[in-house]
Amino acid sequence: MAAPQAAIEETDSGIRIRVYVQPKASRDQWQGLHNDEIKLAITAPPVDGKANAHVVKWIAKQCKVAKSKVVIEKGLTSRHKQIVIESPTILPEPLKALL
Repeated sequence: MAAPQAAIEETDSGIRIRVYVQPKASRDQWQGLHNDEIKLAITAPPVDGKANAHVVKWIAKQCKVAKSKVVIEKGLTSRHKQIVIESPTILPEPLKALL
């Protein structure tokens, strides 16, 4: 049996995070660990890709990178997502604490 994947890991080009997204929250914020993922509450509804676009934009702003540097690798239609952030300028404290 394989060991559980880490919620965050360094890659050659940046970092990869496993995220559990909670749409339609009262505000955008990291909410700590949720099993083996990082929980992210966002205000956008899960309709017509709005939540995915919001997640990419919000994470890009948090890490001070262009939106094109944030890629949802897995989970476009799921709350469970795997996201790669290329060359983040900074890491928000909730992510830094998990590295």
